[in-house]
Amino acid sequence: MEKRADPSESKLEELASATAERLPRMLDDVTRLLRHDWPDYADFIVTERDEVLVAASIFLHRLVRMAKWDITELSELSEAPDQQPDQLGEQSVFEEIGRAQWQQGRDLTSLLSAYQIGARVAWHHVAEVALEVGVSPDVFASLAEAVFIFVDQLSSASARGYVLEQSEAAAARERLRDELGGMLLSDRSDTAAIRAAAARVDWPLPREAAVILVEPDNPVGTALLARLDHSCLHVRRQRTVCAIIPDPNGPQRRQRLSVALRGAGAVVGHAVPLENLPASMRVAEVAAQLRHAGVLGDDPVFVDEHLDSIIVHRDPRLLDAFRTQCLAPLDGLGPVTRQRLCETLASWLRHLGDRRAVAEELHIHPQTVRYRLTQLRELFGERLDDPDNRRRLTLALAWGDPSPAR
Repeated sequence: MEKRADPSESKLEELASATAERLPRMLDDVTRLLRHDWPDYADFIVTERDEVLVAASIFLHRLVRMAKWDITELSELSEAPDQQPDQLGEQSVFEEIGRAQWQQGRDLTSLLSAYQIGARVAWHHVAEVALEVGVSPDVFASLAEAVFIFVDQLSSASARGYVLEQSEAAAARERLRDELGGMLLSDRSDTAAIRAAAARVDWPLPREAAVILVEPDNPVGTALLARLDHSCLHVRRQRTVCAIIPDPNGPQRRQRLSVALRGAGAVVGHAVPLENLPASMRVAEVAAQLRHAGVLGDDPVFVDEHLDSIIVHRDPRLLDAFRTQCLAPLDGLGPVTRQRLCETLASWLRHLGDRRAVAEELHIHPQTVRYRLTQLRELFGERLDDPDNRRRLTLALAWGDPSPAR
């Protein structure tokens, strides 16, 4: 921008020189005002006084330069500070201050409040000197405008640095948490590496953990999983959305999980020591497949409540072969007769041979139960009295009526 030819320029130079002499007093006033609420900032001014004096001198010269511009130009500068040249590097310096504020765990508002205090003190001294040297009213107004525009610019730069550092730190933390989750689910990770990774993200290693799986095409499940407390590690998997939950057997933990995950179509793995988590993950994946196939219908599914179903259904071909062998005596029957005899046999096994209980469960006459059991004894013979064979038949019939062998 071109400078304005103004006879009061010499007054501004005089103002700059006189204000520079006041800089030590100005810093003392700022230190005193910061001492009560922001003692760290006050101590910084004291311990780094030489550097702060240099920065204050830069601020003063920038202020004088801005005061030489038209008020119209200053308004444009206020509206679009990011588009203005940063000839002295103030923007980047104060952006770094904002980043440091986040790194040190301090609140951004305290930094911006300190800036406002510095601006008030600076304007108090600049105004006194301006009156002493007799600058014109329009230059006086330009000075006031320049002070607050400059502070707004520096505040914006620090806020931008604070937010950028916050975002980058959050992204880096999530990346490290992802890496930790991947290590916990890998058979190839050693304990020392896991401990180091957990320390980097400040995740206390629990005695036991469990996995929670949700299908990736279930937006409700994905959203509910994301809202679990921050102690859970979220892990990206190809076919599922996964989280690792520490100490799942804690007081009321299961009840809270049941409520939090209702409607998510989730599978909660069984609690295991961390070194067994990869194996637990594989079991949970089988449970997720069975839930998708309709074998498991709970919402959510807790794996430790369905280990028998998972064991039986883990290999469908093996289960089909087992059922074919156990129920071979029924192969020659028609579909309707086979279905009735299967449900009668399953109920008879469940009720330990109590025919009245079978009749009540199936809503049929006791004589009908007697007739069907006679048919079953003709087909199975003495095998119905063999405890081992009864156990096999119970297993073959426990998860619904199997299809006839092909």
